[in-house]
Amino acid sequence: MEFSEVVKARYSCKKYGNRQVEPEKLEAILEAGRLAPTAKNLQEQHVYVAQSADALARIDSVTPCRYGAPTVLVVAFDRNSVFTYPGGKRDSGAEDAAIVAAHMILAAADQGVDSCWINYFDPEKMAEALGLPGNEEVLMAMDLGYAAEGAGPLPNHSSRKDLAQTVTRL
Repeated sequence: MEFSEVVKARYSCKKYGNRQVEPEKLEAILEAGRLAPTAKNLQEQHVYVAQSADALARIDSVTPCRYGAPTVLVVAFDRNSVFTYPGGKRDSGAEDAAIVAAHMILAAADQGVDSCWINYFDPEKMAEALGLPGNEEVLMAMDLGYAAEGAGPLPNHSSRKDLAQTVTRL
């Protein structure tokens, strides 16, 4: 699919059927995340693939937003391996993990797999529920699967501000 078509077609799916993501498609999605740029190429991200009934139940215990997806990717980053920016007030952890997640969410659309970015959860509770290492911080979770019949974009999906409202040319 052309990139412009990928970004136009992608939406946050809120209702999934039972069909599992094919292994080769999942690998392509994960590979897109692996290839994402990170500050100083530190690659501090870690992606957890939840597909078992147990792992999905643990995710359900901390968020109502799985929407029946048969696969959930949880994107975390190692707080001990981030780049600290000049001034010492910010580091690259959250933004690098967000770039990884964005690559994967667009790769999913390119593979014909529906997705939803989930951030409606307490990151510490998610990490605890999944038994993640203490040095990792969860940024987001991503539902993956195929939309159930009747699912589609929310009514406001296509509502976008004019470019002039969101861009200032200096």
